[in-house]
Amino acid sequence: MVDRKLKKRAIHRAKIIRGQLDGLIRAIEKETYCPDILEQSLSIQRSIKSLDAFLLENHLRTHVIEQMQNRKENERAIKELIKVFNLSNR
Repeated sequence: MVDRKLKKRAIHRAKIIRGQLDGLIRAIEKETYCPDILEQSLSIQRSIKSLDAFLLENHLRTHVIEQMQNRKENERAIKELIKVFNLSNR
């Protein structure tokens, strides 16, 4: 099940991140002062983490709830959550 509003918000956030990344590339090309480039890079990382949290919350509120209600899907939901947890801790 796809919530069109949530999808639109996720796409909007991803496009903002793309714009931030384009700005970072321009800053590197212009040889902007290193701490300023690092500040931009860290800002992008925070934006990506925020998008990740948004996507995970959406997944939990929609797909995982559905999977946990269906006994056949319980194991799949657990494996997916463990995979996401492990990826987030690398």
